Amino acid sequence: MRWLILGALLGLLLVFPSLLTLAAAAVAALLSKPVPVAFGLGLAAGIRARRLRRWAR
Repeated sequence: MRWLILGALLGLLLVFPSLLTLAAAAVAALLSKPVPVAFGLGLAAGIRARRLRRWAR
């Protein structure tokens, strides 16, 4: 499924080359704000982290 979405995205970029500049501008605008970037990184780390058992009962 991931490869299908990537292929569709690359196909759209080949058909509409101006989409690449729009996508780059959107990514640059999102990365210029540190709070959403930190939140996204923390969310990704929290999803990937193993769940630890609680010590206290």
